Amino acid sequence: MGVLMKRKTLEIADDGYSFIINFFDFLVINFSLTLVFAFFAHEPSPFDLLYGIFVSVTFVACGHYVGFYDKENRANFRRMTLRLLGNFLLVEFCVLSITFFFAFIDHVNVQGFIGNIGLLWFICSFLVIWSSRVAVYYVTKYIGRHKKTRRIAILGMTTAGLAIEKALLDKYKNTNFEISYYDDRGEERFSYLTKSQCKGKVNDLISLAKQGKIDDVYVALPMVAKERIRFFLHQLSDTTTDTFVVPDLFTYNLNVSQICRVGNVDTLSVFASPFEGIGDAIKRLEDLIIGSMITLLISPVLIAVAIGVKLSSPGPILFKQDRYGLRGNKIKVWKFRSMKVMENSDVVKQATKNDPRVTKFGAFIRRTSLDELPQFINVLQGTMSIVGPRPHAVAHNEEYRILVDNYMIRHKIKPGITGLA
Repeated sequence: MGVLMKRKTLEIADDGYSFIINFFDFLVINFSLTLVFAFFAHEPSPFDLLYGIFVSVTFVACGHYVGFYDKENRANFRRMTLRLLGNFLLVEFCVLSITFFFAFIDHVNVQGFIGNIGLLWFICSFLVIWSSRVAVYYVTKYIGRHKKTRRIAILGMTTAGLAIEKALLDKYKNTNFEISYYDDRGEERFSYLTKSQCKGKVNDLISLAKQGKIDDVYVALPMVAKERIRFFLHQLSDTTTDTFVVPDLFTYNLNVSQICRVGNVDTLSVFASPFEGIGDAIKRLEDLIIGSMITLLISPVLIAVAIGVKLSSPGPILFKQDRYGLRGNKIKVWKFRSMKVMENSDVVKQATKNDPRVTKFGAFIRRTSLDELPQFINVLQGTMSIVGPRPHAVAHNEEYRILVDNYMIRHKIKPGITGLA
């Protein structure tokens, strides 16, 4: 029992690609900096080299945040290019903010990073990294098409079987492969949904596997069939096929989940915030930089609306209303006052067309969403984000959580100004 408790229940498979490509990008960013300085400027100073290391680490960290290093990008050229562009834009925001910080605080000479040298540096880095991914894409595609046909069997025409078939079709679309189903039940159950044929019963699969005619087997039976799964795994252990078990997570109607390790125990994260650790720090930095820029740009509009609210009716210009924020904690959301009254009780009546409580100017700013602009104050305070689900009044929130399944999951991230779109 003690030995069993010390064993790792799951080990995440890693083909080494992630480490190699991360290290390659790190070197490219630094080498591009040295190259640009050698050709167009001077010998890089220790500060320049340290700055290059900082940008390299930032690029890799942001790449994981925006999904640039996801395995799906290997075979999806368009998605890879878009993620790379997004990564460079995010890195540029981070680099420029730190650059101006050094220039302002310590009077460090950073002209090279905001002038032609900085531009050439980013162009060189982008072209090298993009070209390397294109090369990997086409080399992988060429090798895949010249390898022998991969023979894949799915044990069980189930919901999990349909899901793994779809994933396999996408994974091996640039290679030679053949997918077949094997199930003791009638194939008419899901045959109208599958793209692959049912080739026989489970015993036929076991026989073919023992003859070495199957390369991969994916066991996709319902979780309640644990005895059958155990029996089939025992049979397949007497073969040389690569065998995989597809957990029937569809039973639980999960939307998004991750495997998380707690000590030596692997757990399935079902309801958890997607922004933890470095992801949370990057999103906060992104909100601060973009939020500050937008607030500065819209300041004339804020002043004009504030004057309009003050002249339209007596009362304060701004109105704070209770909302649920991250993890369901109550926050105060700022808005321009659009009504003659300020409702923030347990029961809030939804505004209607020609509502007598709404002022004429209030109707205008509600129609144009100008009343929401003060929420950039919330973004800078850290209680809201630029992108996130719109916060509802507490009274409405309590009503919706009863009517809508999984409604409270929206509070796993900060509420936002733009919504999730």
